[in-house]
Amino acid sequence: MTTPNTSSSVLSKTIAVLVALGLLWLTFAIYTSGQAVWAALVLSLGALSLYVYVSAKTLAWRYLFPGVMAMLVFVAFPLVYTIQIGFTNYSANNLLSEARARDYLLDQADVNESRAYAFGVHADGNDVRLVLSPQGDAVQERYISAPLSLNKVTNKPVVMLPLTTDTPLGQPYTLRQTIAHRDALMALRLELPNKSTLLYAGLHEFAVFEPLWQAQQGGALKRLADGALYQPNRDTGFFEDAKGDRLQPGFKVGVGFANYARLFGDADMRGPFGSIFVWTVAFAGLTVLFATAIGMTLAVLLNWEALNYRTLYRTLLFLPYAVPGFISILVFKGLFNQNFGEINAILDAVFGIKPAWFADPLLAKIMILIVNVWLGYPFIMVLCTGLIKSVPADLYEASAIAGAGPLTNFWRITAPLIVKPLMPLLISSFAFNFNNFVLISLLTDGRPDYLNTKLPAGTTDILVSYTYRIAFTDAGANFGLAAAISTVIFFLIAMLSLVNLKLTQSKDTARKGGH
Repeated sequence: MTTPNTSSSVLSKTIAVLVALGLLWLTFAIYTSGQAVWAALVLSLGALSLYVYVSAKTLAWRYLFPGVMAMLVFVAFPLVYTIQIGFTNYSANNLLSEARARDYLLDQADVNESRAYAFGVHADGNDVRLVLSPQGDAVQERYISAPLSLNKVTNKPVVMLPLTTDTPLGQPYTLRQTIAHRDALMALRLELPNKSTLLYAGLHEFAVFEPLWQAQQGGALKRLADGALYQPNRDTGFFEDAKGDRLQPGFKVGVGFANYARLFGDADMRGPFGSIFVWTVAFAGLTVLFATAIGMTLAVLLNWEALNYRTLYRTLLFLPYAVPGFISILVFKGLFNQNFGEINAILDAVFGIKPAWFADPLLAKIMILIVNVWLGYPFIMVLCTGLIKSVPADLYEASAIAGAGPLTNFWRITAPLIVKPLMPLLISSFAFNFNNFVLISLLTDGRPDYLNTKLPAGTTDILVSYTYRIAFTDAGANFGLAAAISTVIFFLIAMLSLVNLKLTQSKDTARKGGH
């Protein structure tokens, strides 16, 4: 008689075996696709997972393993991969490996017009027959295929035979019918009696394709048209001739610290990068400063017991934080419009001016700060409101007996008691605004741009939006350089996180010492 424990054990072992077989199949499929490194990683992680969940010795790890794996896959791996890309020339021009770039060039071919044939498609029952005819004044034979189906195309070449005058031909296909079967026609390979292979070359012809390049020893490529030789340059990632002319596409190679040297050593790059870095720090710092000043002031006012309708005021002042940020940003983008925005309409009516908010760099930065402070002060206000509630009321009572006024209470009691617990949150807010890509992208897109720069850079760009433009927009998709900048940003944010951690630890130590 089979016990429940025995049945459960058999089921567990069966599932483990099936999972192991699936893992082996997946690893083999990845390996056969040419990704040996990825196959090894999948096999290693899969085997480790099986060991953790099958072995009785790893019972405790079964609860920690998903979190550890998620951290490795979604945090550590992207970080390491980004840092690795920063040491390469990976870009829109250097996407492929050297082998794939070479194969791409070797696959290039041109139509040999002297060996091109016009073709027609003729019905033959449920199948069709192809007829090849010489073009122009060429004196060549006509050829015909055996009946074939365009609904089921094989990889085998279609043998073409000489067409005789007594060969019956069915109704020819119209141009519309031919176009409807274009995909099937493009997949055909026609073989003439002289063993020449013809490929689809357009709606009206099949032709012999002559290769443009020929592989040479050492990985070089020879252009058949003129015999020019292109050697792979593994420093630049391109196939180059003796004069330095390059072929496209290039291939990915390691460049060491070249991206970092370009970032900090090239004057044309260092200038915009330095300005953008200073503006990023100023933007994040001033946002935190102004949002804290406004939020803390409003929190103190709303904590005043004699103030009527405090709940209503608090709700209204919290609304900017409750509305989705992108909606508020787009609304402000319309309000600041130079010609049609309400803000300029009011300024024009009162002072007779219409500031060019989006064209003037200084005004654009002021506008960004105004919008970001508007979006950020409610968060600080809520934090300060909660912290003020934790201040002992007897301190204020003693201060009132001593005859102190509201300002004295704020500077001597409220501010000192809430600044320390508020500081880690302010540092987190600084780090968030340091990477506030959405605001810059939706409001100004980094513009107005700097002039005469090697790579596009905007006066209102912050580091993260500058990196995005380099990697994905109008800078040639320079992923290597963008990864180098991302690495710099990562270490800056990591330093801020360490400072935040130290402050939090100091706060905990102070609390323990107080007790």
